[in-house]
Amino acid sequence: MFRGSRVSVGYCIGCLPRNWRQCGVNPTVDPARLAQRHRAENFPVASWLCPPALRPPILAVYRFAREADDIADEGDAPASTRLAALTAMRSQLHAMARGEPTDPRHADLAQATQQWQLPLGELHALLDAFEQDVRVQQYPDRTALLSYCERSANPVGRLVLHLAGVHDAESRRASDAICTSLQLINFWQDVSVDRLKPRVYLPAEDLARHGASVAQVLAGQDSPGLRATLKDMNAWALDLMRQGERLPQRVPGRLGWELRAVIEGGRRIAEKIVAMDHATLLARPRLRAWDAPRLLWRVVRFRPAA
Repeated sequence: MFRGSRVSVGYCIGCLPRNWRQCGVNPTVDPARLAQRHRAENFPVASWLCPPALRPPILAVYRFAREADDIADEGDAPASTRLAALTAMRSQLHAMARGEPTDPRHADLAQATQQWQLPLGELHALLDAFEQDVRVQQYPDRTALLSYCERSANPVGRLVLHLAGVHDAESRRASDAICTSLQLINFWQDVSVDRLKPRVYLPAEDLARHGASVAQVLAGQDSPGLRATLKDMNAWALDLMRQGERLPQRVPGRLGWELRAVIEGGRRIAEKIVAMDHATLLARPRLRAWDAPRLLWRVVRFRPAA
């Protein structure tokens, strides 16, 4: 889910140092498989864009969320074990709220919580989403999927806005739109990966409207109906992105540039989905080194739609 945890990691990605892969080890996940997964993720933003003062708290949030996401999404542990591990992580948040000692793995988050007065409710929302990943594999309609994104993606953006000192309602709405859009684009990008879990984020209602089904996705059966569904879903995600694209103008300094880069990275993945005729059941589009000049040009020339 929280891809990079579903980028939706949103704006966090570009703020991470090069050694972030050492973060968030947990006993339910095979390290080799985890490293392979992390190499496959898209990290389109250079870390120097993130204000240095914000890197430690953002990294602390990312470590916590990465660990929880890997518990929910990786390895072969039964659901009961995963849920128990996530409950233990929730207990850590309760301890932080009371000012009590925490697991050494989460000491940086406890420090960031105290220093920056992080709204722990957003981290609880992320844990709600990770627990949902364990329990839920399919979504009936867009409303259910948006409800999931409200917990799986939007809290990340809200935490970053809090760190940046941006608290107005309009910025929050724009941030939610961007984070949800990035999450959705990552879902459409990862259809071939998620079906093996087995998990399908394409709403069953939309699949049925185009003559496709969740069962076909799980079976790996590409079809015109599936591609038509993905075309609609990709357009929906880009429309959400447009609703939030004025946010970089409301966020000061380097973080505003970070947001421009995140937006353009998401759009580039959406373009690659279109270029492959929406056949993401067959292959996973990725950002490559040669995409960097194009992204840099777009970031420099970034202009929200009128």
